[in-house]
Amino acid sequence: MRTRNVLPLLAIAVLGGCAGTQATPAPAEQLAVQVLATLPHDTSAFTEGLEFSGSTLYESRGLTGQSALTAGPAGERPANEVALPPPLFAEGVTVLGPKLWQLTWQDGVAIERDSSTLAELRRVPYEGEGWGLCHQPSGRLVMSNGSSELTFRDPQTFAATGSVDVGEDQLNELECVGDTVYANVWKTGTILRIDARTGRITGRIDASGLRTPVRPGEDVLNGIAAVPGTDEFLLTGKLWPSTFRVKFVGENRRTGT
Repeated sequence: MRTRNVLPLLAIAVLGGCAGTQATPAPAEQLAVQVLATLPHDTSAFTEGLEFSGSTLYESRGLTGQSALTAGPAGERPANEVALPPPLFAEGVTVLGPKLWQLTWQDGVAIERDSSTLAELRRVPYEGEGWGLCHQPSGRLVMSNGSSELTFRDPQTFAATGSVDVGEDQLNELECVGDTVYANVWKTGTILRIDARTGRITGRIDASGLRTPVRPGEDVLNGIAAVPGTDEFLLTGKLWPSTFRVKFVGENRRTGT
């Protein structure tokens, strides 16, 4: 009798111990940037969003009275450009085939545009601030507002469909690569690599050495665009004279060509 009673108790204890054990998440990988090429960048561009669609690079430029959206080959004069009327302050941008979405900072509207002509199609209101924007392969939009939260939005209606907390504030410019989101932390040279499914930070990229020394009047890093068909990215910043084509590599790799 005693043996029959002990075995079930042992099984329960073992199962209970397994159920209570959780794997510790792996620490975030520490990465640096390896510069592959340097391209010219318009020093009047207060970069808020950067994204490739095919071979076309779209750039959303901020500041009231100077806000615009440009499109064209990377490192060249834009082939197309539209201005945003005051008081709109442009922020992040993402391109979904024939259409694109462009955020505004504190104006509470997202602008849907024709991606070929950049013509405005409509404005959709949203609550809070708009900072960075990208989209996943499913089309789902991912948006930042300067907090630690990433908000998911419907690509047709722009309605919020969910969110995830990353645990680190001032998430700004975003770039989606599959289920991974790359987010620049405002006022820093740090880019976070985030698992959008969980919000877990899987990597920290130090891009602080890209612009040293900094020209007078030059502002912070704030442009991330994945180069289609490669594992490379374009990085730039507000009023920077250069855009850098880079790879994200282990910390032991030096920044530079």
